[in-house]
Amino acid sequence: MFRAFSYLCLDMVVGTFTFTVIVTLLSTAAGLAIVVPLAIPVAWLLFVASAGLGRLERSRAGDLLDIDIPDPHRPLPEGSWYWTRLGARITSVSRWKEIGYHLARLPLAVVTTVFPLAAWSGSLALLFLPAYLNRLPGNVAHFGLFDLSTTTGAVGLAVIGAAGLLLGAPWLTVGLAHLDGAVARALLGPGSGEQLVAQVTELRVSRAAAVDSAEAERRRIERDLHDGAQQRLVSLAMDLGMAKERFDSDPEAARQLLDDAHAEAKAALVDLRDLVRGFQPAILEDRGLDAALSSVVARVPVPVALSVDVPVRPPAAVESAVYFVVVEALTNVAKHAGATRASVSIARQGDRLAVEIGDNGVGGADPMLGTGLAGLAERVRGLGGWIRVMSPAGGPTSVMAEFPCGS
Repeated sequence: MFRAFSYLCLDMVVGTFTFTVIVTLLSTAAGLAIVVPLAIPVAWLLFVASAGLGRLERSRAGDLLDIDIPDPHRPLPEGSWYWTRLGARITSVSRWKEIGYHLARLPLAVVTTVFPLAAWSGSLALLFLPAYLNRLPGNVAHFGLFDLSTTTGAVGLAVIGAAGLLLGAPWLTVGLAHLDGAVARALLGPGSGEQLVAQVTELRVSRAAAVDSAEAERRRIERDLHDGAQQRLVSLAMDLGMAKERFDSDPEAARQLLDDAHAEAKAALVDLRDLVRGFQPAILEDRGLDAALSSVVARVPVPVALSVDVPVRPPAAVESAVYFVVVEALTNVAKHAGATRASVSIARQGDRLAVEIGDNGVGGADPMLGTGLAGLAERVRGLGGWIRVMSPAGGPTSVMAEFPCGS
């Protein structure tokens, strides 16, 4: 309730400022409308100021009223601010709703600020009336419709003041805060149609990211097969062919070719084993993240502390993505970090799954410089999650990811 009261007390200050700024810019732009070149900079400043004040109000509602109001504005198109971007602002319903909120902020603040202040201060004044009644001029308290000069009457009003402090003022404060929040949500947040458009856009981006990730994975597998195992198998076949031709005429040369073919066969097996590790292991599907990652951690040359707190298994796609994020991050730790210890922490809370991999290495990791996490980021975003890499020079490095895992 204290935060709600603080929010309402700020309404008058914020409302006065925003109303003054928006009315000044709006009236100036309207007055200059007949001279278009002069009106355009003022109109541009109007929408920019409105957007900034809107962000401030959404942040204030989130901090003090715990109301999450998403930004309703669609991204501005590329082009000149003079025409293209200004035109997008002028035709945006959400931006005009935002301006309407700033204009209504001051009149609404008269109610949301004055009434709670009057309720709290009036209740306090009545509660302590018996203490200062005899210090009033003529020992009389004037209430407009009636006067009070007796201690008994003052005690009765003190009881009313106490009830106001305990019930009336808090209920009024909370009720007006809900009203204020509803107005802010309606005018500063996206409407139902805008929410639908935003969801469709987000789904389209996620689907495109998933397709791009799958295509990149296909190209990686094709490249690894062509450049690795396939070349070694071709060399193996050639060595065996030459050894067959020289088996009778030059046994020593044939024996050497067979030795080379044996080495190529073992190298091809190593390449194939490394390639297979890029696919989801059977242990992950059968026993989950804890067992699968325990086997991964055991192969890392750096000591790794593993913590998996996932009481309910997430969907298979999320589980697979988490596995590959951890594997890739630990591979980077082993190859590049120069770390003496690392940690992996995975926890599920509600419908979100959080992953953090850290090490005490030299830092300086950049996902855009080929650490392997850039491709995984597309896969994570395709599932509706996010991934961040924090790796300042000198370390430490922390890779954090979060996935939706509602089942």
